[in-house]
Amino acid sequence: MAVSIQTKYGNIDISNEVIASIVGCAATDIYGIVGMASKNQLRDGFNDILKRENYTKGVVVRQTKTGTIVDVYIIVGYGVKISEVCRNVQSKVKYSLETLLGAPTAHVNVYVQGVKILEED
Repeated sequence: MAVSIQTKYGNIDISNEVIASIVGCAATDIYGIVGMASKNQLRDGFNDILKRENYTKGVVVRQTKTGTIVDVYIIVGYGVKISEVCRNVQSKVKYSLETLLGAPTAHVNVYVQGVKILEED
């Protein structure tokens, strides 16, 4: 199912993969996020941080009558306040979806799949 936007020129359908890419890019811009994680790490075979081309595996998009529900699976850096990082991810993802797509966002659920210790340079 995709987001459908009605304009005076016709319908615009935006697929869930596009929404997942927007969410992945918005989430990784947040300070404290090391990268995206796969929802099903054992099944997908991703035990490490997802690369940019695989952001869609770390995001689950569902459509409801009230709006879009997004689940984001992230890996955070050691030493950051996890609750604050998650709150920032929620607000940035919601803002990005509503400004770029014009689609209402009902919920943004953030799941921390791991903590990575960053190596000092």
